Amino acid sequence: MRLKRFIGLSIMLAMVLVAGCGRQTTDGDVELLIGAAASLMDVTQELAVIFEDANPHVTLTFTYASSGTLQAQIEEGAPMDIFMSAALAQMQNLERQGLIYGGGINLLRNSIALIVPIGSDIEISGFADVAGGAVGIIGLGDPDSVPGGTRARETFTSLGIVDEVLGKAVLAPDIRTVLTWVEMGEVDAGVVFMTDAITSDQIRIVEIADSALHAPSVNPVGIIERSPNKVEAQNFIDFLFSQEARIIFERHGFAMYE
Repeated sequence: MRLKRFIGLSIMLAMVLVAGCGRQTTDGDVELLIGAAASLMDVTQELAVIFEDANPHVTLTFTYASSGTLQAQIEEGAPMDIFMSAALAQMQNLERQGLIYGGGINLLRNSIALIVPIGSDIEISGFADVAGGAVGIIGLGDPDSVPGGTRARETFTSLGIVDEVLGKAVLAPDIRTVLTWVEMGEVDAGVVFMTDAITSDQIRIVEIADSALHAPSVNPVGIIERSPNKVEAQNFIDFLFSQEARIIFERHGFAMYE
């Protein structure tokens, strides 16, 4: 199968640069380099197989990391054709710098979930209980670079307990790391996107945050201004808005932005 999947964390830039060196393929073939938020990993892998089958001249190469990390790499000139963010802020930051061709487009909506390990006997019923003594350690995405962590901080701020919660928090470079920590019982609880939570049978969802407690959780997509493959990139984005893609997104817990 031609689909290439890379999980980019601290070594993401090196992987992107390696991928960039191989962009020139055989006559007429195109390799699209896509920087996608870690929370989009499962759904984009499924979508890519379908898109590549219908477009045999296009190979999709993904790097996965937090949206903040991807933004920084795009700003530093890493070769990418498409940016799929987990939040509006990172896309808007790139737009202001003229790095997104024609501007980003809102694609998806997500929710924020409080989770605990499947066998946990911790007595909490929601986000408001995290500040109490039942939770000793909570896993959060780094609020300064991980959209899921930003939404978590906003939620706890709205509840008036952000200082207490951050005082017992360990911060992860992306949401999938938080999910892994909870699955392995390394933290008492964690906050992840709902779409990450439903991928695991090793956790229990305690509560989904009231959307009024945090900024909208929106996933935009955009073409990088310096991309040499704008036509093919637009074709892939058009596919993401198709009915076929909608069915897959919704199966993975996303809602289309409408």
